[in-house]
Amino acid sequence: MGLFQKFKTGLAKTFAAISGKARGLFGGRAIDAASIESLEEALYTADFGSETTAEILSEIKTAFKKERELRGQAAAEIGAAVLTRALAGSEGKFPGDKPPPPPGVIVLTGVNGSGKTTTAAKLAWRIRQSGQKVTLAACDTFRAAAVEQLKTWAARLDLDIVASRTGADAAAVAFDALAAARARGSDWLIVDTAGRLHTKDNLMAELAKIRRVLQKQIPDAPHHSWLVADGSLGSNTIEQARVFHKSFGLTGLVVTKLDGTSRGGALVGAWRELKLPVYFIGLGEQPDDLQPFDAPAYARAVFGLD
Repeated sequence: MGLFQKFKTGLAKTFAAISGKARGLFGGRAIDAASIESLEEALYTADFGSETTAEILSEIKTAFKKERELRGQAAAEIGAAVLTRALAGSEGKFPGDKPPPPPGVIVLTGVNGSGKTTTAAKLAWRIRQSGQKVTLAACDTFRAAAVEQLKTWAARLDLDIVASRTGADAAAVAFDALAAARARGSDWLIVDTAGRLHTKDNLMAELAKIRRVLQKQIPDAPHHSWLVADGSLGSNTIEQARVFHKSFGLTGLVVTKLDGTSRGGALVGAWRELKLPVYFIGLGEQPDDLQPFDAPAYARAVFGLD
C-alpha cells in the first residue's frame, strides 16, 4: 500500500464523519448554503477548531459567491488547500538534515493509553528498517504491563532492549540503557516513559530526573522529546501538549490511533497553538502503520480526495 493510500485508509473515519454531515460537499453535484452550514458543524465535530474551520468556510463561501454552480469536489479541494496552508511547517523531519552524534536520544512522553509503548517499538522498527541500529529503554517501570509489552514487541521485531523489574528506578534504567546503547554502537536510543504516577508533579519530577541522568553521559540529551497523543481524544490533545510542553519541554508530537477515530482534526489545533511539529502519525496496528506526517496527504485524505 502506498503512502497516500495509508493516509486515506487511516483517516477514513474522519472523512466519513465529515461527509456524513455535509453530504452536499462531496461528489459531483452543486453545493448550496445548507451544505456549507452542515460542513461547519462537521468540522467542529472532527475537532478542527474555530480558527481553521472559519478559514475553510470563508474560502468556500467566497468561491460559492463567485460560482453558484460550485461542485462538491471543488469545495473539497478548497478545504484541503486551506488545511495544507494552515499546516505549513508542521512536518517534523526525522532524523533531519543534521542528526545528532550517535546515539541520538528520543524520549517519548504522554499519558497512559496514548500508545507510547507501541509507538516506541514501531519507531525502533522503522529506524532499523532504514539500516540504523537502535536500542529501546523500558522506563515505564511504574506499570508492569508496559515493561512486558515492550519486551514482547522487542522479541517480535528482534529489537535491542534494556529493561528492569517493575518498580525499579526509571532514571537508573535510562542511564543503563544509554550506556548500553553507546557500548553497542547504537545510532539511537528510544526511551519509553511512565504516563501516570501518584500525581502529575511526581510524573514531571521523574521525567526531569530521566533528563538529568541522560545528560550525565550526553550533555545535550535528549535530542528529541515527543508527546505521544491519542488522536481519538480530540481537543484534549492540545491540553496534554500544553502541560507536557510547559513541564518537560517538548520538541514535537506523535499522534496515534487516527484510524480509530472520527476526531482527526485536533493535531491541527495543536500545531497552530503550540507550533510543535508532528513527526509521525499512527494509522493502524502494524509496525509500518506509523508513518511520517505529510501535511498535504493528511489534508487531502481528510476531504476524501485522491
